[in-house]
Amino acid sequence: MATDVLTFVALLGSGTTAGVLFAVALSMVPALRAMPVDRYVQAHRLLGRNWDPTMPIVVLTTVAALLALAVVVDPVPSRVAFGLGAVLMAAVAGVSHLGNVPLNRSVKSLPAETVPGPDWVDPRPVWGRLHLLRTSLALAAFLLGLVTVLFVQP
Repeated sequence: MATDVLTFVALLGSGTTAGVLFAVALSMVPALRAMPVDRYVQAHRLLGRNWDPTMPIVVLTTVAALLALAVVVDPVPSRVAFGLGAVLMAAVAGVSHLGNVPLNRSVKSLPAETVPGPDWVDPRPVWGRLHLLRTSLALAAFLLGLVTVLFVQP
């Protein structure tokens, strides 16, 4: 029963994370790149309001569930797969915390209604690459969990 709950939490969390990040990559990243700088700054402030603390809680809860599964399930291939899933989801958190979040803060720290000057370094290209990395990591964790549940775990 406990493993069923952990599996549910792990798949729900990794699937939610992968889905949210995929949707952002598919729609928001290209839209934000296409905007003039002043609109980008304004949109960025509006779009990022509700991600924190929601997504960190989802990602870290998923890591915890996957780690617990890696300890308690059998057979060994399931343990390894869930452990790898935990590493992948922890990498999502790491990329977010060390890469995307500092870039987000730098944009949000700009004075309201101000267009950055010519020396401003546009964070969108780097932010987009980091976002694609964490999206790929989340998708891999979700697919690994699905394959493990469907084909490996008894």
